[in-house]
Amino acid sequence: MDVGLFTQDGLVMVLRWIHFFAGVAWIGHLYYFNFVQGAFMPEVDATVKNNVFAKLVPRAMWWFRWGAMFTFLSGLIMLLIAGKDLGGDFMKTPYGIFIWTGALMGTFMFLNVWLIIWPIQRGLINNGAAALSGGTPDASFAAKAPKALLASRTNTMFSIPLLFFMGAARHLPLTIPEDFNPGMVLALVTLIILGLEVNAIKGKLGPMTTVKGVIHCGVALLVVLYALIEVLV
Repeated sequence: MDVGLFTQDGLVMVLRWIHFFAGVAWIGHLYYFNFVQGAFMPEVDATVKNNVFAKLVPRAMWWFRWGAMFTFLSGLIMLLIAGKDLGGDFMKTPYGIFIWTGALMGTFMFLNVWLIIWPIQRGLINNGAAALSGGTPDASFAAKAPKALLASRTNTMFSIPLLFFMGAARHLPLTIPEDFNPGMVLALVTLIILGLEVNAIKGKLGPMTTVKGVIHCGVALLVVLYALIEVLV
C-alpha cells in the first residue's frame, strides 16, 4: 500500500503544515507585541514593566523567535523543492513571482527577529530581572529599545503584504505572456523591499509610530507591490 505522506508531495504537505503552525505562532506574537503589549506598557509603573520583561516577555519571545526560525526553514525547503520542479521557468510563473515577493519580505523579517529584535529584547529581559532582584540594569539596552521597535514595526508592515502574496502564490490568477522576462518586475519589487529594510536598520518610524499607521503602511505596500506586478507582467 502506497502511503501518500511518504512521497515528495507528502513531504511538502508536512513542510506546509510546519510552515503554517510556526507562522501562526510567529505572526501571532508579532501582533501581540505591536498591538497589545506596546499599548499596555506606557500605562503601567516601573514595577509592572520589570515584571513583564522578567516573567512574561521571555515566554513570548521564545515562541516568537523559534516560530520565526521554523517558518523560515520550512519555507526555504519548500522553495528549493518548487525551484527544482519548475527549473529555469520558476520566475516566469505566477507562483514564482508572488512567492519571491512574499519570501523576500519573510526573509528580512526573520533576520530582523534574530539579529535586531531578540538581542535587544534579551538585554531588556535581563534588565527587568536585575531591577526586581535589586541589581543594576544595563542602561545601554534601554537606549537600544527604539531600534528594536523600528524593526518590529517594519516586520508588522511587511507581514500584511506577505500574507497576501503567500496566499496569492497558489490561489490568485496572473496572466503571464509567453515572452515574459521577469527581470524588471523582480528587480523593482526587490528594490522597494530592500529600501524599506534599510530604513528598518538605519531609518525612522515615521507613520509607523502608531498601530493605525503601521497597518496603513502595510496595506499601502501591498497595493503598490501588487499594482506593480500586474502592470509590469
